[in-house]
Amino acid sequence: MRVAVVIPALDEEGWIAESVASAAAGNAQLVAEIIVADGGSRDGTGHRAEACGARIVRSPKGRAQQLEAGVHASDAEALLFLHADTRLPPGFAESIVEALADPAVVGGAFRFGFAAPRTPSLRIVEWAARVRSEALRLPYGDQALFVRRRALAAIGGIPRVPILEDLDLVAAMKRHGRFVILPLAVQTSARRYEANGVWRTVAQHAVAVGAWWIGVDRTRIARWIGR
Repeated sequence: MRVAVVIPALDEEGWIAESVASAAAGNAQLVAEIIVADGGSRDGTGHRAEACGARIVRSPKGRAQQLEAGVHASDAEALLFLHADTRLPPGFAESIVEALADPAVVGGAFRFGFAAPRTPSLRIVEWAARVRSEALRLPYGDQALFVRRRALAAIGGIPRVPILEDLDLVAAMKRHGRFVILPLAVQTSARRYEANGVWRTVAQHAVAVGAWWIGVDRTRIARWIGR
């Protein structure tokens, strides 16, 4: 089994190189390719990604559409969806292939971690995210979701919603088989927490997830949290 890494990106010149490089460092026998689905960047995102070994595909802006474009650009048996400001851990490809060796497993995610430096507040957020994802099996997209291609096809592809497509995707996967949280941790940027304030960002996430849980319209959720 081989894994294609799909990275949706929009104006991520400052972050994309590390993300692609972390994927490129994976086992070449297991990583089929790295695809950056660009939603119309006006900076050097595409050039930097290509310089690190990624293939660029163009897509309309929007994470769901960009992910779908990346999926269609590859024929790998498994897809790994990576945020442009997140780095994969060493051994990620082997861990995915080992997990998917169990035919009951349809997909999963990695443990959540912040890239250094981590303040005490960020350490609390990191711990809470790990507890949430382990207890509820409901990780966010910044935990690098992965899925079997045939399972993704069975659930109708990437959910076409303006926000929280990651939660929809996880929920759909869990209806089709076993969903696992791998012990390896990704390292994601804390830039949004730093820009908006840690506890304000936590509150926004809580409101968004709570609204998702009770079925509030996604456009309204996006407006509430300023997306």
